[in-house]
Amino acid sequence: MRLSQLFALCGTSQSLTDDPDILAVTADSRRAGPGTLFFALRGAKQDGSAFIPQAISQGAAAVIVDQETARPDSAVPVIVRPDAKHLLACMASALAGPQPSCIAAITGTNGKSSTADFLRQLWILQGNRAASLGTLGLISDTDVPAPPSLTTPDPVSLSQTLAALARNGVEHVALEASSHGLEQHRLDGVTLTAAGFSNLTRDHLDYHLTLEAYRAAKLRLFDEVLPTGGIAAVNADMDSETFSALQDIAARRSLKLRSVGRNGTTLRLIEARPTPSGQILRLALHGEELPEISLSLPGRFQADNVMLAAAMCWQDDADTRQVVALLPRLTGVHGRCERAVALPNGAAAYVDYAHTPDALDCVLSSLRPHTTGRLVVVFGAGGDRDRGKRPLMGAVAARMADLAIVTDDNPRTEEPSSIRSEILAACPDALEIADRRSAIAAGLEALQPGDILVVAGKGHEQGQIVGTEILPFDDRLVIRELAGVA
Repeated sequence: MRLSQLFALCGTSQSLTDDPDILAVTADSRRAGPGTLFFALRGAKQDGSAFIPQAISQGAAAVIVDQETARPDSAVPVIVRPDAKHLLACMASALAGPQPSCIAAITGTNGKSSTADFLRQLWILQGNRAASLGTLGLISDTDVPAPPSLTTPDPVSLSQTLAALARNGVEHVALEASSHGLEQHRLDGVTLTAAGFSNLTRDHLDYHLTLEAYRAAKLRLFDEVLPTGGIAAVNADMDSETFSALQDIAARRSLKLRSVGRNGTTLRLIEARPTPSGQILRLALHGEELPEISLSLPGRFQADNVMLAAAMCWQDDADTRQVVALLPRLTGVHGRCERAVALPNGAAAYVDYAHTPDALDCVLSSLRPHTTGRLVVVFGAGGDRDRGKRPLMGAVAARMADLAIVTDDNPRTEEPSSIRSEILAACPDALEIADRRSAIAAGLEALQPGDILVVAGKGHEQGQIVGTEILPFDDRLVIRELAGVA
């Protein structure tokens, strides 16, 4: 495809002295080759313009940069475009081929993975071929290879994966949209039919610096990525500033706003009554109360995730009740409030991905009604990430748990003891056990009849990042081994 055609497909034009044939696009100079359009982008750690000579030497047909830079002495055109990240996503999509016809993206601090998986399950229960893509990887019944393990993959990998799913007959896909991915325009080449917003609490301030910048990145999904007239499903119980901004965007862009939660108007949660195996929900649909729904998922926040998934599922309002009727058939998501073991004395141990103050609060408060005894939590905080949330997580554990054990999460290149000390500053009565396996063992040994143990922070992860090395570690498997049920 000619470079001029790619610009036209992205809805823009560019004056060109040369119009080469483009076979592929990339922002990785190592992948540049004959017929490649190389995007030299500024990143957090490196400036792509430094790799222009390498890309050209490997046969790149043209280069797009996002800032004025020293032009190499070459016949290859070097084009300056401030919207280079947007163009990379759009051109990658154009070259990859048609995408599934129904794609929904979910953003929010917490709940993205569960909501995406619940939406995938609902589509399958309706008889559709469906997939989900995000933190848990690519989940589908096809042999399409998974893209790199990021919550939101790079735009080239993302477009290629979506096109491959479409070629394999998958027409429904639920995507997780991270704040990083949205700010870096990774989803700009995806044609969405719906978008969801679960909540917004403190996270990723090591990258965004302020909560306002973090919010703005999330809102891009609705203000710029979701097409005019698309479905916008939101949790009405989120902070008022974010919800108000979403209402304004929906009104201005004629989005079909569907709100859920205790304050929702589309699906309103009247009551969530815990049971030994899950919860009973009383819901109102557009103000009309529905028959009680039995949900085999513990945790109040799971009700929010399920309602958000349902609100993104139906296209025609006539299908609303049919979608809601499928909710009792949903199953739990790996690493999300997942029961790892039930002990003979009635105690149980759960694993959860909670690694923010709000997520930790949610999982502890949600499981409290399910215990007749004490609530025990084992948790830590990730290294090389937002340090400000560490004492906040400690404060949550001190307030919500009967026994807190602070251990290592993924310390990465930070000194683990320093991470733990920042948490312990807000929960001085907690036990400190550095080794995660030993901490989990201590939590299990402390369980009395009716108690619940929550091992938080890593959820589905199968490795622990210490320094730059990933060591095998799966919280669920460790719990089962220590409990003698592996």
